[in-house]
Amino acid sequence: MLHTLAAAAHSELSIKKSRFIGCVQPVADRATAQKVVAGLWAEHPTATHVCWALMAGGHSAAVDDGEPSGTAGRPMLDVLRHHDLEGVLATVVRYYGGVNLGAGGLVRAYTDAVAQALLKADKVPIVKQHALLCALPYPLEGRVRRELEAAGAVLGPVQHNVRVTMAFTVPADAVSGLMTRLNEAGGGQLEWLDAPDAAATA
Repeated sequence: MLHTLAAAAHSELSIKKSRFIGCVQPVADRATAQKVVAGLWAEHPTATHVCWALMAGGHSAAVDDGEPSGTAGRPMLDVLRHHDLEGVLATVVRYYGGVNLGAGGLVRAYTDAVAQALLKADKVPIVKQHALLCALPYPLEGRVRRELEAAGAVLGPVQHNVRVTMAFTVPADAVSGLMTRLNEAGGGQLEWLDAPDAAATA
């Protein structure tokens, strides 16, 4: 199962006089990630590198930012993939200490900076939500509300016109059982309407 993070978590390593400041945090997309990286440069104007890796919206990115190719962004991305993370940005700010670490040393440093930040992070399962919309007679509203609450559904807009129209989202794996229970509770009086499907949410 894919996970995201509840909040940002940080790490800091000192290796042969170089300082590595790691962070993992939830982000929605690449544009947001790039704003975070720009903010890090503003916060650390004298840093040597700000390397980053992203898994978000089914897309990935791995940026070495001047480090030898494949020694920073890719190892950081591999850590995110190993932990089955989605919607997560990993960044490492490096202050060069004057001692070259070599390719292997850089890979270990960037990997460790992200891995240690993840040890402090609170991971949250990503649950695919399904949007449903139904119309029903007024006398059934209370019972339907109770069924939705029992199923862990999130009630959306409710309209009271000739009939009650209720929009809600429910975990995808609970859709079939909930619809069956509501149909039984409604005695065939529920009408299912087209609703746009909801995106995956944590």
